[in-house]
Amino acid sequence: MIEKLRVSLVQMKVTNNVEENVNTAIQLIKQAASGNPDVVILPENFHLMGRRAEFNENAETIDGPTLTTLRELAKELKLYIVAGTMNLRVPNEEKLRNTCCVINPDGEIQDTYTKIHSFNAQIGDRNIDSSKVEEAGNDIVVTNIKGVPVGLSVCFDIRFPEMFRILALKGAKVILTPAIFMLHTGKDHWEVLLKARAIENQVYMVAPASIGKVPPHNEWSYGRSMVVDPWGVVIAQASDTTTVITTELDLTWVDNVRKRVPTLTQRRPDAYKWPESTQTTLIP
Repeated sequence: MIEKLRVSLVQMKVTNNVEENVNTAIQLIKQAASGNPDVVILPENFHLMGRRAEFNENAETIDGPTLTTLRELAKELKLYIVAGTMNLRVPNEEKLRNTCCVINPDGEIQDTYTKIHSFNAQIGDRNIDSSKVEEAGNDIVVTNIKGVPVGLSVCFDIRFPEMFRILALKGAKVILTPAIFMLHTGKDHWEVLLKARAIENQVYMVAPASIGKVPPHNEWSYGRSMVVDPWGVVIAQASDTTTVITTELDLTWVDNVRKRVPTLTQRRPDAYKWPESTQTTLIP
């Protein structure tokens, strides 16, 4: 395995215009390529944000034009492109799949991850239920980028620590979390959650995010794309604009931290008794 992995995070405004979004993503990937990264990561839903009808109308299949273009670009630039997420149409399924695709330098889609936790929450005065549009995934995925085991997650997943522990136990040293995190929660939770997942699992957290107002309600997304190291230190962070940030991950630091504080090897699975009920009991 290599000792250094160079990553570029794309931070961009996502609109309800597919052509505009894809062109922006391509321009920023090309901009990132000038910094010689090994991998470029796009944010969640880089392809489109909008109403349910707009998602359904503009949904593509995995062999559709957008991913085909990104596959050609990865081959041309000779780098990995992680296509944040797109809401993809799957044959014989009514709902779409919020899917992250890992494209290798040969232009092949080597792995996919479908977001396990659909975003269902109350933001301000609005109730959001993404499960009306998306069919949640069930598989926890670790891919391989230049020999480095890289875990895949998306946005709302970050609030479910058990998923990230499993990614670490499956060997991940880096975990990608493309996101559209809204200002309402992002200002209080975004950095805290990324640091927590990094410290708990002694991994690099790499999190590109959207910036600006997001359709259809024109609410502000938080941005602040960042990379957090296994000690919980923010080693790169985007300013509040459309941009690319590039940094190098020292993978020997992961091993160093895990030796200093060997929490992963001191787990006690035999003592962790999960409640028999699958329903959460809320204490009033």
